[in-house]
Amino acid sequence: MQTEILKQLAVSLGLGLLVGFQREWSPNKEAGIRTFALITVFGTVCAQLAGSYGGWVIAAGLIAVAATVLMGQFMGLRTGEDDIGITTEIAALVMYGVGAILVMGQVTVAVIVGGTVAVLLHWKTSLHRFVRRIEKKDISAIMQLILIGLVILPILPNRTYGPYNVLNPHDIWLMVVLIVGISLGSYLAYRFLSARAGMLLSGLFGGLISSTATTVTHSRRTRGSSETVNMSTVIIMVASTMVFGRVAFEVFLVAPSVMPRIILPLLVLMGYMVIVSGGFYLFLGRRQKKVRLDENPSQLKTAVVFGLLYAIVILAVTAAKEHLGQTGLYAVSALSGLTDADAITLSTAQLMKAGKVNADTGWRMIMIGALSNVVFKGGIVALLGARRLLKHIAVAFGLTLAGGLAILWLWPGV
Repeated sequence: MQTEILKQLAVSLGLGLLVGFQREWSPNKEAGIRTFALITVFGTVCAQLAGSYGGWVIAAGLIAVAATVLMGQFMGLRTGEDDIGITTEIAALVMYGVGAILVMGQVTVAVIVGGTVAVLLHWKTSLHRFVRRIEKKDISAIMQLILIGLVILPILPNRTYGPYNVLNPHDIWLMVVLIVGISLGSYLAYRFLSARAGMLLSGLFGGLISSTATTVTHSRRTRGSSETVNMSTVIIMVASTMVFGRVAFEVFLVAPSVMPRIILPLLVLMGYMVIVSGGFYLFLGRRQKKVRLDENPSQLKTAVVFGLLYAIVILAVTAAKEHLGQTGLYAVSALSGLTDADAITLSTAQLMKAGKVNADTGWRMIMIGALSNVVFKGGIVALLGARRLLKHIAVAFGLTLAGGLAILWLWPGV
């Protein structure tokens, strides 16, 4: 028994020293290495006494620590110190709690919380710099994702409805949350990882966010600025290449068990497109220009449209399998992929996971949907882009379609 108590006190002391060590480097420290160690050990001692005298001991200890740190805050105000905050005081209260939960046997939790406190205190400058770079529209995008994922998703019924009994509102909206989350994460990563991103990085993140939106944006730019044609060609091609990485990641998240059986042909086509994109990058020049992606990928309207599209696609795929056979499945893939490769990818992954579509048919459906999307983006370039951009993209996408069709034709069944 005494050995166990001593172990708890030792861990408590170590965690307190860790957080206190970090505070020693703070210019406005109200508590340092010794104080934090004592507070954490005090929490452990109070929790041990509570086993004999009742839980009021822990409450009394917490009140005592709170009163002490408030007194320190008050004294700082009296002495006219600048930048008086409450971070150190709150950290002290948390570490008292860390010391207390050690007695409950929650060593792993205590270590995680103590380590997190130390890291958060250490990252003060980095976190403040990150917050200062956040814009109002970024906050709006994050709040919309929270609305989609944490407010709407939990209230949707988790059961199937409709024809063929395949429409599950919860699962459909979960796919919406997945797509919006991937797009928003890529958008924010682009915003903060490189403020002076060139065309390769723009194309990469453009493909992760939305290759179709990227194609629309850069096609329009070439109409009024012919000098951007080369850059836009590379960006559109790189974005289209990243689509295959994105769909592979989506399958991994939704149906990881089928991933080994379908990933190779998708990676082969993606590798082929990397070579084509690299050729255009070398041929058209390597000038790096700052390109800003302004599209907010978490708009509620966009999410609802994708949810409806996903529901239509999964219903159409099920109906085609029931009445039209394999040819019907490929036709649905081609039609649905015209506007969005994500919907056919996720619906096919779900059906493969449920055993309703075999792996060989599944990867072909996904690839046909992605290639169909390439055709659709070629049409966008023809409608919105400059004539010279269309010539470049026609060659690039022509090579892509030729490679994809060759893989579909020659790849052996799995």
